[in-house]
Amino acid sequence: MNETNIFSFARPLKLENIASAASSLSTVEDFVRYGVTRFTDSQLSFGHGTDNAVDETIFMVLEGLGLPIDALEPHLQRVLSLPEKQRLAALIDARVTTKKPASYLLNKAYIQGVPFYVDERVIVPRSFIAEILCQEDGFSGIADYDAVGSVLDLCTGSGCLGILAAMLFPNAQVDIADLSQDALEVAKRNVQDHKMQDRVHIHQGDLFAPLAGKSYDLILTNPPYVDKEGMDDLPEEFRFEPVMALAAGDDGLDIVHSIMAEAKSHLNDGGGMMCELGRCGPALEAAYPRTMFTWLSTENSDGEVFWIKKKNLP
Repeated sequence: MNETNIFSFARPLKLENIASAASSLSTVEDFVRYGVTRFTDSQLSFGHGTDNAVDETIFMVLEGLGLPIDALEPHLQRVLSLPEKQRLAALIDARVTTKKPASYLLNKAYIQGVPFYVDERVIVPRSFIAEILCQEDGFSGIADYDAVGSVLDLCTGSGCLGILAAMLFPNAQVDIADLSQDALEVAKRNVQDHKMQDRVHIHQGDLFAPLAGKSYDLILTNPPYVDKEGMDDLPEEFRFEPVMALAAGDDGLDIVHSIMAEAKSHLNDGGGMMCELGRCGPALEAAYPRTMFTWLSTENSDGEVFWIKKKNLP
């Protein structure tokens, strides 16, 4: 989004009451300015798809109106109907008063421009793995996307990585797995919304347990990895997310250790695993001093994802 320059010198709009905002404001631009002011004054925390008040407001206004979230300027002077104004005023007020992430209020999150349904049964998808796989020239660790025949998305949550994998690897059958049956209900909805039932298959159970005897060319996993200190310091917004999808022991590696122990037996020869683990990289390297990890970065992350080939797994 990154439309900050448009509103840098805008006159603040401070209308706290929903009815007052709906009656006093007229255009898309009015509501963006209003939302930015309220979000900034309320010192909200971000991190569920946006990282600042401007982008958060733009997302909420455009998604709330059913408009493309990457096309603000053509709609800035659009005059809104009363029901539209009431909806936006209520959404902005709910974001401030409840601290609930915008994606939960709107039941929508986007990964690499692809929309997914979300609610409080899953974390809001924001994995850097998607950005790595969707690079313009592809991820260099996978020589031929067409040659990938099988993919596992472990700890799938909303199913977003598995569904993206099916889009990126056209000849692959994709398994998605999670311990949470509630999360898999959300994943099922997303699989159906994207008409991927023939290629994306859902499995419920603890890590690899429901996948006995199966192996893959590629494993993707964004497991719980928040350490105890991180859990203790979570901003209010992040406390709406399922604890079981975040917490992973004192050092954040409880689940990663279990994945490392079994991944090799579930990879085909020549296959590899991509795993996101936040700030836990140093602890992982200390725990596996003889293991060769390839650390991957993106525009917004530095070494929060590792890639490892089957032959290098312990």
